[in-house]
Amino acid sequence: MNTADAHTLTDALTAADAIAAALSDPRTAWAATPPGERAWPQSLAGGAAGIALLHIERARSGHGDWNTAHSWLASAAADDLTAAANAGLYLGAPAVAFAVHAAAGSTRRYRRALTALDDATVMVTRKRLADAHARIDRGERPALKEFDLIRGLAGLGVYHLRRHPEHDITRDVLTYLIRLTEPLPLGGGLPPWWTDVSPNGEPSPDYSGGHGNFGLSHGIGAVLALLSLALLRGLSIPGCHEAIARICAYTDQWRQHDGAGPWWPGFITAEHVRNRSVAVLRPRPSWCYGIAGTARVQQLAGMALEDTARQHAAETGMLAALRDQAQLELLGDEIGLCHGTAGLLQAAWRVAADAHIPEVAAELPRLTARLIAQVAQPLPDPGLLDGAAGAALALHTLGTGTAPATGWDSFLLLA
Repeated sequence: MNTADAHTLTDALTAADAIAAALSDPRTAWAATPPGERAWPQSLAGGAAGIALLHIERARSGHGDWNTAHSWLASAAADDLTAAANAGLYLGAPAVAFAVHAAAGSTRRYRRALTALDDATVMVTRKRLADAHARIDRGERPALKEFDLIRGLAGLGVYHLRRHPEHDITRDVLTYLIRLTEPLPLGGGLPPWWTDVSPNGEPSPDYSGGHGNFGLSHGIGAVLALLSLALLRGLSIPGCHEAIARICAYTDQWRQHDGAGPWWPGFITAEHVRNRSVAVLRPRPSWCYGIAGTARVQQLAGMALEDTARQHAAETGMLAALRDQAQLELLGDEIGLCHGTAGLLQAAWRVAADAHIPEVAAELPRLTARLIAQVAQPLPDPGLLDGAAGAALALHTLGTGTAPATGWDSFLLLA
């Protein structure tokens, strides 16, 4: 590493420290946010549960203190935690369970709380699985919220895979996700995860034929990532290899190539299927729908299938995006993990860590400097997914140069 790069990494830690200091007190973190616009404390995306994750990672890596982490966890769990239909990895009992598990690690810390949270999360998951299998038995198409990362069973599967990979519930979620990839009786030539609604999950006349979602946040990308990670961690689930291959075969049909390298659309509509054209659909290089997410997912699938050509294409796509200033500018001033620079940075760091192409790592200091400059401005959103806490975690990862102690970015399905 040259001296300029070393300074960038030092600056990244300094910037992460400054954000963490500004977010040290749950009572003041939302001072600039009107009460009606604040997320639920039990939200991983925008509430106290997500900011707790920042302080837990810092405490576990020796850069923060446990009292701050505990105060944020207490704030996240201050109200009754939902285990109703709206609960998922990003909200409610499963979200707080994810944060508490990150704090506990392999210790006995928070044992009683984790037992209760596990019970609630398993209950939520069992109900969702029963509904999902009943839907498949009826031969109907799924809603996005059935299987996606933020609201659905892929997200719940993230928690179970990290918390108790050998538990029956983990295998049951993976078995359902495999079944999700199997053709429906009246598929009409569309994949079985095709949904009849718009990308926001609601019916729309603009999506009268529904759409096929490739993204990590709401699409089949989450299923591909979770199944690949399960395989890479040594879980032997019947049909897993075949399900990964089916999804990959579909994404391969829509992989595009241009002067900036390979890329995948964020979603396609029935019209795109009819016309076999998605040239205008290149998304910005974000985590949720763009190359930050799709390249990492394809790399994980390539690793799981031992498909070096797939892995090379994924890494080439990421490298091309990192080197293309026009693509980076599409992120605008967004700093967050979902839509902005932090998400691209964390995804690129994970891709670089596993890459056969060393040039990916060489692009990280420049992207890090971009995020450092962005967070030097006032940051009105303190949250994890779109705001300051997520940017701080990405900068902390780059600054320390080591894999996160908590595996915090598994909530993004990057690891």
